Amino acid sequence: MLANTACEVLRRPIAEMAAMVAKGEVSARELTDASLASAEADGLREGRGLGAFLTLQADAARAAADAIDAARTRGAALPPLAGVPVGVKDLLATQGAPTTAGSRMLTRGGGADPSDGWRPPYDATAVSRLRAAGAVLVGKCNLDEFAMGSSNENSGFYLAKNPWDPTRVPGGSSGGSAVAVAAGMVAGSLGTDTGGSIRQPASLTGTVGVKPTYGRVSRRGVVAFASSLDQVGPFAGDVTSAAALLEAIAGHDPGDATCSQRPARGFVEACARGVDGVRGLRLGVPRQYFGEGVEPAVESAVHASIGRLVELGATVVEIDLPHTRYALATYYVIAGAEASSNLARFDGVRFGLRREGTGGAGGPGGALTAMYRASRSEGFGVEVRRRILLGTFVLSAGYHDAYYLRAQQVRTLVARDFDAAFEKVDAVVAPTSPTVAFRIGERKDAPLAMYRADVLTLPASLAGLPAMSVPCGLAPKTDERPALPIGLQLIGRAFDEATIFAIARAHELVMPAIGAPP
Repeated sequence: MLANTACEVLRRPIAEMAAMVAKGEVSARELTDASLASAEADGLREGRGLGAFLTLQADAARAAADAIDAARTRGAALPPLAGVPVGVKDLLATQGAPTTAGSRMLTRGGGADPSDGWRPPYDATAVSRLRAAGAVLVGKCNLDEFAMGSSNENSGFYLAKNPWDPTRVPGGSSGGSAVAVAAGMVAGSLGTDTGGSIRQPASLTGTVGVKPTYGRVSRRGVVAFASSLDQVGPFAGDVTSAAALLEAIAGHDPGDATCSQRPARGFVEACARGVDGVRGLRLGVPRQYFGEGVEPAVESAVHASIGRLVELGATVVEIDLPHTRYALATYYVIAGAEASSNLARFDGVRFGLRREGTGGAGGPGGALTAMYRASRSEGFGVEVRRRILLGTFVLSAGYHDAYYLRAQQVRTLVARDFDAAFEKVDAVVAPTSPTVAFRIGERKDAPLAMYRADVLTLPASLAGLPAMSVPCGLAPKTDERPALPIGLQLIGRAFDEATIFAIARAHELVMPAIGAPP
């Protein structure tokens, strides 16, 4: 098959792509070569192009693809994702391949080359399940350092850029994973979502991004940011493909004590309901998710999509989520505290970069303190240090009850808001991001403005609920910017991903396609 034809196949639904491989209409090797060529042309390691990947595993990917093609030739049954090229956020451990968490803390000598990153002796559970399903892992995707950011500008190596307009951010922290799918480099990818790090990049890049219920997907092998919030989920170009990826990675894992034993199937089946998937459902529209801070174009597009769902037979119910206004502050207290605890292991002794430091002879422990200071100051970027300091402060003596304990209490109130809403509705519909993609550098030195980019995704994260973002149109082109994607957010009851997949697929069938980036 010609290379340009293989590139076209990469934008098809994953099930169709896997079926073509199984029938011999395209080989897994051809798809893998096309995916690798696209990623390599993007300027890997130099930070040119879109910066979607930090490293590629070309030899391993081609070997995996060849094994699939050989199995097909023998007549063996192929797994459901056979030959499908995927990327994985560089926060998930991959056996023998560099894993950096987007930080120089995990490269040899704190260097600027991510290919010198830590090489784990095992795969994260989500990665091993992708491989078992036949997916071909072509590389590790760019991200904000240790998943701390909303724009991918905090990567320890180089920026990821939005393929709709390379002067704008792709969102974060899973920006590279979103860009790789939006630009057609891979058919799907994995990211992690702590406070919106899958949904917000999906919204800004015009892709489908899913944050499963907390506990739906194993966190084993994921470099921890905030353990009570982190969750692995997929990006894809369409809803059914995202469902197929989630089915591949979800399910109980005895290696993660927080992983649920509930069955994790039926997501693709829910998509098969088509336009009838939304008929008779009650959709909650929270008044707190509209108005001040939400761009008019975003609000207009979301309301138009709600109207389409009503035409398909849904009923709209206005709901109140009154503690939404406290979600931003609550999240940054809890996430910062957990980050401070989780990242304490990167101290130059147990894990991470080691620098001896100077000026440490001034008393007991002085040399050790100097080493800690030098190692962590050089290994961590500005945003990571900021969050560690915040988290350490809210956990410190005299402040724990006033900040951390109170934040946990407010988190409970946020969850109760959703519990009350789901007594009246089957799902919640709202904007994913209050704005379209903003310019690179526009909020880099304004952390509060950056944090507000996640204001509409944080509540579902605090409540541990499943949520996803699907494209719902383009903000019109203006003199200042081109047409840019807008995302519709769907939030469901805990462990009820099937309902939001059904709604998302029905919406996708009647929503005019936004197309690929120019």
